Amino acid sequence: MTDDAQTAAEEPTAADAPTAADPGTTRVAVAQVALAVGRPDDNLAAAERAVREAAAAGARIVVLPELVRSGYVFADVAEAAGLAESTADGPSVRAWSALAAELDLVIVGGLCEQDAAGVLRNSAVLVDPSGLRAVYRKAHLWDRESEVFVPGDDAPPVVDTAVGRIGLLVCYDLEFPEWVRLVGLAGADLIAAPTNWPDAPRPAGERPMEVVRVQAGAGANRVFVAAADRCGTERGVDWVGGSVIVDPDGWPLAGPAQSGRSTVLVADCRLDDARTKAIGPRNDVHADRRSEIYGG
Repeated sequence: MTDDAQTAAEEPTAADAPTAADPGTTRVAVAQVALAVGRPDDNLAAAERAVREAAAAGARIVVLPELVRSGYVFADVAEAAGLAESTADGPSVRAWSALAAELDLVIVGGLCEQDAAGVLRNSAVLVDPSGLRAVYRKAHLWDRESEVFVPGDDAPPVVDTAVGRIGLLVCYDLEFPEWVRLVGLAGADLIAAPTNWPDAPRPAGERPMEVVRVQAGAGANRVFVAAADRCGTERGVDWVGGSVIVDPDGWPLAGPAQSGRSTVLVADCRLDDARTKAIGPRNDVHADRRSEIYGG
């Protein structure tokens, strides 16, 4: 079992979870794993171990980090291209589809994609027991990502699965309220977000701003959010390690991890709660919008 410094009361892990989810809930897991650029087989193996741990704890939805198989801190475009894969039949989708079928799961994870035109994309995929269901190409590229990837232009998909309606975003996308709103308006119960959050200084005792933005997006749209971060120093870059599962009121159900260690966090989510946008007898976070006066 993975090791983490916080108590089970603060941060439910797969080992702490009961053997079956409470009636009316879906058990969601985020897998925070250590990855290393240029070690694709080791990275996929680490992800598989985390998925199996989550499944053993009763999870039906498992979210993995961004760029799982390839790692993140590429030396140049050529290195990224050498680690890229297709979504249709690449090793990540093959591995995750097989796991989803074996364990009866929905898995969301990030990969370095080379699309049909040969363009490199920072992508997320959703697979379930039937195979590949959706591909999303990150629309908002962070820092040096723009030297490697071409951003996607399509709206985030929302997939109707056997366990709920799941929308896909990747990392920096979560920092754009308009983009998170699109997923909420499209009817997602849960936003699954693979992330690689580089660590940065913050005032003592403060929660990472990346986690704060996840909470804000969840509350503003009354939607669950499961963000799977990574850990392990990679070519001098440290990571927030802030994996978190947040409810539609914006409160964490599991995490943020903030441990810098591999861990699997789980939470029982009553996903139907996200289909009600009311926040009281007179207010509704979607119906109260006045988009006609907002402008650009």
